Amino acid sequence: MPSSWKESGLRWYWVVVLVFVADQLSKQWVLANFDLRESINLLPFFNFTYVRNYGAAFSFLDDAGGWQRWLFTLVAVGFSTLLTVWLRKQSKGLWRLNLAYTLVIGGALGNLIDRLQHGFVVDFLDFYWNTSHFPAFNIADSAICVGAGLIILDSFISERKPNGEDVAKG
Repeated sequence: MPSSWKESGLRWYWVVVLVFVADQLSKQWVLANFDLRESINLLPFFNFTYVRNYGAAFSFLDDAGGWQRWLFTLVAVGFSTLLTVWLRKQSKGLWRLNLAYTLVIGGALGNLIDRLQHGFVVDFLDFYWNTSHFPAFNIADSAICVGAGLIILDSFISERKPNGEDVAKG
């Protein structure tokens, strides 16, 4: 285990702050400038549309009656805590996993604040093709997805030396 935070994955925690601040600033801007369901077409496949998500990814449990707010709050706190503990235990050199974990933590905390403050998550990125729309999402959701993708990628392309550093498989 690394002897200090400077030698551990916690050194990457600045990414959590960056994701969290970008996510919260963008959501505050949306709340201040858009009415619910107001939409601005920016590209032939992209709208900026303010919607509320009372559930999780893809509006999972969106209409569950309110208890899901507390379930997703517990999940966000639990995963953020677990990933922070893992960051503390791994080397700063495991850049892909450290980046992945901090992206997930930053996104989870961004959406957590929405749930606690508003009871819903503010979504506004609306991609579509013809009349088919992908569920709207936000910066926090993007960070979580990229982080999850990096975790999966890392499981396929990295091995660990005894000192905790990455080694390319092959």
